[in-house]
Amino acid sequence: MSAAAPIEWRLAMRFLSARSDNRFLSFSTFVCAAGVATGVAVMIVVLAVMNGFEVELRERILAVTAHATLTGIEEPIADWPGVAAEAAKQPHVLAVAPYIEDRGLVAHAEHVSGVLVRGIEPAAERRIGSLAAHVKGGSLDALTPGSYTVLLGRSLAEELKVGVGESIVLAAPKGTATPAGVVPRLRRLKVAGLIDSGLYEFDRNVAVMNLEDAARLFRLGGAVTGLALKVDDPFRAATIVHAVAVGLGGGYFISDWSRQHANFFRAIATTKSIMFVLLSIVIAVAAFNIIATLVMLVREKRSEIAILRTLGLTPGSLVGVFMLQGIAIGTIGLLAGTAMGVGLAHHLTEAVHALERLLGTSLFDAKVYFLSELPSVVSDSDVAGIVVAVLVLSALATLYPAWRAARTQPAEALRHD
Repeated sequence: MSAAAPIEWRLAMRFLSARSDNRFLSFSTFVCAAGVATGVAVMIVVLAVMNGFEVELRERILAVTAHATLTGIEEPIADWPGVAAEAAKQPHVLAVAPYIEDRGLVAHAEHVSGVLVRGIEPAAERRIGSLAAHVKGGSLDALTPGSYTVLLGRSLAEELKVGVGESIVLAAPKGTATPAGVVPRLRRLKVAGLIDSGLYEFDRNVAVMNLEDAARLFRLGGAVTGLALKVDDPFRAATIVHAVAVGLGGGYFISDWSRQHANFFRAIATTKSIMFVLLSIVIAVAAFNIIATLVMLVREKRSEIAILRTLGLTPGSLVGVFMLQGIAIGTIGLLAGTAMGVGLAHHLTEAVHALERLLGTSLFDAKVYFLSELPSVVSDSDVAGIVVAVLVLSALATLYPAWRAARTQPAEALRHD
């Protein structure tokens, strides 16, 4: 730091804090800092919500979805026990579970809905995921072979107006050929529990039953649709399942959780980028207010600036004085906005619930947002990016007023004083 730096800082703080008869100038300075604080707080909260939505969505998807899957390309996997045993021996594979998956139609009284039927082995399912933890009013153990019981997603059960212990009728897509034509295969199933994962898209469309019951219903014999894999690193699931398929000799269609739900995460990333740009405009508007405030300050302090110039203060030092003032205003707003934004983001769920109780309405509909509550996760990298953006914009906003101050001619400014 140069010897003149402390002088520039003291002058900047003196100009910024000195009382003035111009109350509008003081109010304008307050508005500048408040504008920056508002923009920063809003940006932190919005980005925290986007981060929380992504994290919550990922966690809930992984709770009810396998990390990766192997399915037959043209037909079901017939010798699945041997394939599963070989797959379990592959590197990074922690567990393997067979499953059957097909579309169906369920009905209860006059209510009808399409459904994704999934047949599982309860013991194997517990090894690959935490679906059992989301079953309410029952358990996976109720899905015994031959019982023809089913677990319905809570939202699907509400759509069908059916409860635990009641029965539904399931129609398989491929019917039975008779002299009278093709007759759909129907089976009455008892609802043994509800699945409440908090992920509306899943809870609205899934019906889970025993693997053997599903095989009989869809006439697969001893075959299964595919094998679900649990791996040691879900974020490398795509690479791991590819290596597993190669190790098994190929001939399988592979997929993973990130590919199945790629549109969700791509949309979140795109929205987050757009929101960052749009909210940066709010801070940019506050930066324009800093320009206007400093220009008025330069005009008011013309005499003081002229005196400082006659005492030997260089134009470069004057530029530093007014740049420090603008950066100080931006920093004050930045600190206040960061405190407000982080505090609100950490208590956002409680704030939303309180507002819903006050208004007597739901502000966060799971049918629209796929989640039943508003999550929030503050990212250090996002906060750091906001800090850098605010400091850069504050510094840029000071350039024109500082240039105007540096061009002040002492004789011209003092002529009428």
